[in-house]
Amino acid sequence: MTKHTLATLALALAVALILTSCSSGDAPQPEPETSRIEALADEYLAATLERYPEMGTYFGIEGARHDRLFDNSLDALAEWEAQEDAWLARLNALEAPEDIGSRDWVTYGILHEGLESAVATRICRTELWQASSTTAWYRNLPFVFDVQPVDTEDLQQQALDRLGAVPQFIDAEIANLRLGLELGYSAPRVTVESVPAEARALISDDSPFLNIANRANSQEFTDAVGAIFDAEIAPAIARFADFIESAYLDQAREEIALSANKNGAKCYPALVRSFATVQPSAEEIHALGLKEIAGIRAEMQAVIDEYFGGGSIDEFLRRVNTDPEFTFESEDAVLQYSLDALDGARQAMASVFGRLPQADVEIKPYPEFAKSGVGEYHPSSEDATRPGIFYIAVTDPTHRSRAPQQSTLYHETYPGHHHQIAIALELGDRVHPIARYFGNSGFSEGWALYAERLAAELSLYGDALDYMGMLSDQGARAARLVIDSGLHTKGWSRQQAVDYMASNTAWAMVDIENDINRYISWPGQANAYMLGMLEIRRLRTLAEFELGDAFDLRAFHDRVVGFGGTTLPMLHVSILAWIEETRESGDGYVVPDR
Repeated sequence: MTKHTLATLALALAVALILTSCSSGDAPQPEPETSRIEALADEYLAATLERYPEMGTYFGIEGARHDRLFDNSLDALAEWEAQEDAWLARLNALEAPEDIGSRDWVTYGILHEGLESAVATRICRTELWQASSTTAWYRNLPFVFDVQPVDTEDLQQQALDRLGAVPQFIDAEIANLRLGLELGYSAPRVTVESVPAEARALISDDSPFLNIANRANSQEFTDAVGAIFDAEIAPAIARFADFIESAYLDQAREEIALSANKNGAKCYPALVRSFATVQPSAEEIHALGLKEIAGIRAEMQAVIDEYFGGGSIDEFLRRVNTDPEFTFESEDAVLQYSLDALDGARQAMASVFGRLPQADVEIKPYPEFAKSGVGEYHPSSEDATRPGIFYIAVTDPTHRSRAPQQSTLYHETYPGHHHQIAIALELGDRVHPIARYFGNSGFSEGWALYAERLAAELSLYGDALDYMGMLSDQGARAARLVIDSGLHTKGWSRQQAVDYMASNTAWAMVDIENDINRYISWPGQANAYMLGMLEIRRLRTLAEFELGDAFDLRAFHDRVVGFGGTTLPMLHVSILAWIEETRESGDGYVVPDR
């Protein structure tokens, strides 16, 4: 779809929304002019979908083509950054909307933060050092082929065209990483060591690049996929793995702090802001983490004393990953434990939300090439016909506790990521598409962490061990504040970070090791969870106090998730306005139409 067509479509949708808000008896109204904010957002969205064509596939956007990949060359990046500068200048020239909750207010806030943050993080040059097991190309790109549509001959040809673009994408990554080494940027060696083997796991009969053929009833298509894979994709993957093994690892930095990279000290606060949409200092983050850990450990001790016979928190958290009473016998058992709890969570949502998502969610174990993951959510389609997917970690089951499984489930599905993101995608014309498609970790991860506590309010945890798992997951996110700032600004060692996490969470040691590597290679992101949750909790407490008996939890939740991927400062303003609106109206909450 061309840029002009997308902009025209967005305008048509906006006009339709305004017209359908009138009653059938109203006289026809002239079509309103598109606001300058709307027009700029239309242009930005069209360009974004052109630059990142995978978005149309992931979100199931009607009319999107599925035949290209993101152009990861540095020349394309330079052109994109020039466009960002121009958009930000034009946006800054416009007056910020004052009508809180209006379409333009939401659009302006999300677009402004996204552009400012993108400009601020350029100093990091992340495109030159995405070589770790968390950030390397294979942690994202293969998943697009899991949802690649292949229902018609035309869609099958688009899939073949996209497969044919994979080798060039991989070669561009090699070139970017090679230049990064020359300019003084690299991923820490410890986070890269597993990359060659993980990448080579894609060269198998079970590769997602090949499995795409399983969803089409066509031998011709299957043969064509196999030919591209054997002749082009598999050799490109091998080139990448060989490059990392023979050229990159020896030059990768031994230091784990971001400050070891060029301009790393300036990069860290920019990354904190880019993920969380707020920018506390590293000292403030560290101190907040220590404070939260103290409170959560007090809750843990109370549970251990009441239900598990007392004893040390640290010893109990390690015991739950080794004692067969608390662990699993097989990978299938890990998966089934979450499947068994999913339906109960889904059924409970109507008691605390007015608006519910139409799309369903599935649970799948990680594929082999991504088995170092610790749990993640991939969104449903915006028309709700394709479910979301929660990828669950199942490795080393005999050393994997039951304790955090339900908490992770609620974080990733209901009432967490799937609930919030599916609702955003299904908002339709209530918001501009950028509010449906774009998001930030401060809001989305903060919401998912809040959802873990909300699940406790709904009595979704099966027993004291499951509840302890929730406290463990809360402890892990508080520990992340301490660890992330410690690793990147206070000289913490990797082992120091591992030990601190192990003392404050019941996570399996394999997950802790993998997660610490993630914090090392993806600075700043880990802070967003607790920063976001604390803001949502603070705003709920404020609303409960201000509204008293007039407070409706369903209305509060619908307000929080009702504008798509807002920033934390926008959420603050939105809830303050909602409190005043609720106080003034005095009406009971009316459940919104879907």
